[in-house]
Amino acid sequence: MQKSFSLDLLEVGEQATIRQLDSSELPSKFYEMGLLPGTVIEVRHKGPFHGPIGLHILSSNMLIAIRKSEAVHIFVEK
Repeated sequence: MQKSFSLDLLEVGEQATIRQLDSSELPSKFYEMGLLPGTVIEVRHKGPFHGPIGLHILSSNMLIAIRKSEAVHIFVEK
């Protein structure tokens, strides 16, 4: 089994499965958007200079953008 790591470490084009969210650091809107443990996501865009990260949630075919400061609280496995 691979170790989980924070979402901000993924490169553009990589897919991963969400394993854990630090709920004390993230607003409830993340759960409402479908960022739940077991969800497969793909990084579509990473803004320069610690800009936003564009994610494709494969199960709902939804595109969202989150801050890098929020991505460090979402742990994924490839």
